[in-house]
Amino acid sequence: MPAQHSKNIALTDQLESWVDGLVASGEYKSASEVVRDGLRLLKERRDRNAAELAEIRDRIRKGAGQADRGEFAEGTGEDAVRRAFETGLKSAGV
Repeated sequence: MPAQHSKNIALTDQLESWVDGLVASGEYKSASEVVRDGLRLLKERRDRNAAELAEIRDRIRKGAGQADRGEFAEGTGEDAVRRAFETGLKSAGV
């Protein structure tokens, strides 16, 4: 893939040696490929984290709505944890 934009970056000695080793081993054709691959992975991780955070926020909103409507589970927090484990064990076939 030809570079469309050029950026200069500074690497620590340790990272520079590692990148050079990846290129020397033939795993990558150039340091630019190593950096692009690393940036793709970083983007994937950040996108996944953002999706997970959105899911958590959605669950919190749903839970808050249930609480506002007075839809509470019976018993204590300990009872709720016990029920959750029992449900998980049943769905796992244990």
